[in-house]
Amino acid sequence: MRVKHFLFAILTLALLSACGGSATETVAPPTAVPTNTPLPTATLMPTPSTPLAILLLPADMDKAASDLYQKTVYDLAQASGFRFQVRNILLPADLADPTLKVVIVLPPDPGIASIAPTAPGVQFLAVNIPNLTPGGNLSVLAGDSQGELPAFLAGYVSAMISDEYHIGMMIPKDNPDAQRAFNAFSNGMTYYCGLCRTFYMTEVEYPTYVEVPADESPTRYGGYANVLINDRRVYSIYVYPTLADADFLSYIGTQGVFLIGTSMPEPRPGGWVMTIRPDTVKAIQLAWPNLIAGQGGVNVQSPLGIADVDTTILTTGKLRLAQETLDALLAGRIQPTSP
Repeated sequence: MRVKHFLFAILTLALLSACGGSATETVAPPTAVPTNTPLPTATLMPTPSTPLAILLLPADMDKAASDLYQKTVYDLAQASGFRFQVRNILLPADLADPTLKVVIVLPPDPGIASIAPTAPGVQFLAVNIPNLTPGGNLSVLAGDSQGELPAFLAGYVSAMISDEYHIGMMIPKDNPDAQRAFNAFSNGMTYYCGLCRTFYMTEVEYPTYVEVPADESPTRYGGYANVLINDRRVYSIYVYPTLADADFLSYIGTQGVFLIGTSMPEPRPGGWVMTIRPDTVKAIQLAWPNLIAGQGGVNVQSPLGIADVDTTILTTGKLRLAQETLDALLAGRIQPTSP
């Protein structure tokens, strides 16, 4: 019996050994998950067939102004898929380029009136070049011809910054456009201050003006200004553009009064508050769609802008009011002259 039990025990152990071996588990390698890697964005590279725009600038132009014009036209060209180049002179080889579509020209005049007809497939825009007539493929961007708008704004701002609204204007005598401008100047003051009542009684009614005869020499303009400054106690003066001689404006700047004009001379006169001038950059931007569409031969009206601001006189809040008034003028919400 013991032998049987012993053999039975050995057999049991053998069976257990056979069944208890550990199995080796084979793990499959992980499956790679595909990723969506974006392809590089295609960049439009200019080719020799890409349309070309040329900006013609004088080599001696003020750097800040040159940079501004170049950036303006470069941005327009890029947005329209054009190539862009800057030139100081326009060569016959440039005009022979079949991809040339737009040329924007600043003074001095290279003879653009005779150049434009030789390249009928090109649209030309002459910027602030006098004595040009638009037509054909030549468009002309000239200074703002609406003298009432800057006069209205000058009256508004002058009233804003002057004690007791003592403001005045110098105009050429017997000039209907200048008379309308003074009317607008007066309306600008009224728009700012209503009845514009003064604390001190005075025999002078503001705004006031003096007229300068058409044949008067600019060297004698100072005497007329003195009538406003000394006799009528004017604190701000707006000079009609045709009287804005640089030496004369510099003289007024020595008399301790404020000055507003449409073109600031260099060096800057004392008391110069701001310049109300055509916004040439904005005008180029507005003209661009027609130029690249091959539509030209028009007179481009330049909107007005405020520049050369003396922030010690026209502070942030006052400048904001001036800009809002100018925006309303340009939008036609304010009529600068009375019926």
